[in-house]
Amino acid sequence: MATDYDFDTVIERRGSGSAKWEYYDADVLPLWVADMDFRSPEPVIDALRKRVEHGFFGYDFPTTALRETLCAAMLRRYGWHVLPEQIVFLPSLVTGINAVCRAVAEPGASVIMQTPVYPPFLTAPPNHYLRAISVPLPLHATEHTISYGVDFDAFEAAIEPSTRLFLLCHPHNPTGVSYSREELARYAEICARHKLIICSDEIHCDLLLGGATHTPLASVSPEISEHTITLMAPSKTFNLPGLKSSFAIVQNADLRKRLEKACEGIVPFVNLFGLTALGVAYRDCDDWLSALRAYLTANRDALATYIAEELPMLRTTVPDATYLAWFDCREAGIEGSPFKFFLEKARVALSDGASFGAGGEGFVRLNFGCPRSLLFEALDRMKKALADR
Repeated sequence: MATDYDFDTVIERRGSGSAKWEYYDADVLPLWVADMDFRSPEPVIDALRKRVEHGFFGYDFPTTALRETLCAAMLRRYGWHVLPEQIVFLPSLVTGINAVCRAVAEPGASVIMQTPVYPPFLTAPPNHYLRAISVPLPLHATEHTISYGVDFDAFEAAIEPSTRLFLLCHPHNPTGVSYSREELARYAEICARHKLIICSDEIHCDLLLGGATHTPLASVSPEISEHTITLMAPSKTFNLPGLKSSFAIVQNADLRKRLEKACEGIVPFVNLFGLTALGVAYRDCDDWLSALRAYLTANRDALATYIAEELPMLRTTVPDATYLAWFDCREAGIEGSPFKFFLEKARVALSDGASFGAGGEGFVRLNFGCPRSLLFEALDRMKKALADR
């Protein structure tokens, strides 16, 4: 299947307004923000072209057919039964995180999360006068790789009487962990005991690598779904972040009304291009997604091999999902920030681990959602920079 699609061709993106490619100088190879260097699926491009050619760009709304398409995708991919009315449309997942904070926690309350984690988790609570409680994820290292587990006792011990919300990243960004059904049930049991709402960011759930599987938290049991808000989007899977299209699945009607009320008058509707792309991506692009997963799995494995053989002073995650690798640079002998070192000496832009909260210092995140030639060019530059110190 992977041979049916071209993920190897490098397409020039500078000059297109690309934040990924134009934020840094022209000689910098950008493997930082979660934006793949692959064209979106042709069915999506064709649908958008037809929408433009229609020539009308008035107000739009999510149709019943779109809602049913998303429900069918949840059942097909995860065996999860979702009803059309349980979907709330949002312009982005970050918007969703902020709206959930506003919906379920009063000013002065606290929100718990586990670090290192996607930076908007850290910034959303203070946006709404909430305190962020950070619980470090335990790191396990081998000679060339790192992985992360969960310390459930530490997690529960950090919950305060004022805690109202648990922000869960599943699959996890930046560690790439896809949590098991048993782990999800344990999280949910703890949160139910402390009467916490769970907001589960599952934006990377379709980007499964090497046979990994994904279980939506809310699908584990009807009881768990009653206190869970699930956030999803086509933006990472189908490379559509600029279309600003996302959705929440909220099976508890009262909780859904609270989220909708928090969005009222503040959060804009998903635009007509985002709605068009959303439906086509989840209805007509499964073959493209299968090919993408195979290519990303090969990139992940090539990356892990390169680190072991050519950059043994670094350690990397081998993610279950996502196209993001998390490098431990603490034993590489780099003075100061490894992010700055690789940017200045290798001219490779990565994501600074320090921005992912406690446990991120000395780490960088690399986006391997790109043609393999670009990935190896970046790794070769990094190798040379370390050798030339």
